[in-house]
Amino acid sequence: MSAHSETLIAQLEEHLQGKLEQGLLRSTDSRRLFHGRGQCYPGLEWLVIDYYAPVLWLTCFSEPEEGFLVNLCDRLKGFIEASEVQALGVSYRFQQGAPSEWLYTSSEFDVEGSMFARRGELKFHIQLGGRQNSGFFLDMEPGRCWMEQQAKGRKVLNLFSYTCAFSVVAAAAGAAEVVNVDMARGALKQGQKNHQLNTDVAEVAHCKTRFLAENILKSWGRIRRPGPYGVLVFDPPSFQRGSFVAKQDYTKLIRRIPQLAEQGADILLCLNAPELGEEFIAGLIAEECPDCVLVGRLEPSKDFPDQNKDQQLKLFHYRYNGEWQNPRS
Repeated sequence: MSAHSETLIAQLEEHLQGKLEQGLLRSTDSRRLFHGRGQCYPGLEWLVIDYYAPVLWLTCFSEPEEGFLVNLCDRLKGFIEASEVQALGVSYRFQQGAPSEWLYTSSEFDVEGSMFARRGELKFHIQLGGRQNSGFFLDMEPGRCWMEQQAKGRKVLNLFSYTCAFSVVAAAAGAAEVVNVDMARGALKQGQKNHQLNTDVAEVAHCKTRFLAENILKSWGRIRRPGPYGVLVFDPPSFQRGSFVAKQDYTKLIRRIPQLAEQGADILLCLNAPELGEEFIAGLIAEECPDCVLVGRLEPSKDFPDQNKDQQLKLFHYRYNGEWQNPRS
């Protein structure tokens, strides 16, 4: 292994030791510990490290130098023993099918009992390896914090709900009702399981929750019917052929706001397309729904540093000041 790789491993060890000293690995909350993808760590742009207690999970977006991961694992053994970590795994995203393997497991590690993302008292089913996404987006934490502040006593629409993490957080925060909409039935089923996983939280157990498997751009009537909504989340994929392409389809969402939102509704518009900047959403609002007023852009998670803020996940809080346009009236 090259001297350069040795230096990079030493940097990673120091970085993770700092996280340990901050107490982050003694908490059960899931988070990103190292984000090379933000171009802030030269030579390590291909690597991210996440913590899903008690699992430390590496994701490689390109092939590391031969011996890099073995040496990294050896260097981290002392660090692992001083923390709550019981397993170290890696996903090879640069390979077809994103295969994965365990580099280290302790004798007490229970794979089946450990596949959860955790957020305070809430838990979410995840799958590590074999797919692009675990089922829980760590960089969306600012959005989940926003939802906690908005949901109490209100009816929530969660568009492109995926595995319904927003819904579980809204329910736990006291939402009156949550309507989840996604065309992926498998993701919605996992969303239902996430709700069932958290029924020991009284607010989750008592919240009225719906799961609609719909092609959103073709099902506005069924989405409108439970409305109007006091809190709306639009979290579409940036590019999913045959489903949604942000550059051409986001405008179709914005123009529907008056038919979905009650007056004074709070709306979170999410944009995960690096090629589209802040002005993209602002332009759509001005053209399609000028009754929406920007409250502010949410601060990105500090766990996801990026040299270019437009490359990051972008989250915009808007408030709808117009009247609900009931299409049935």
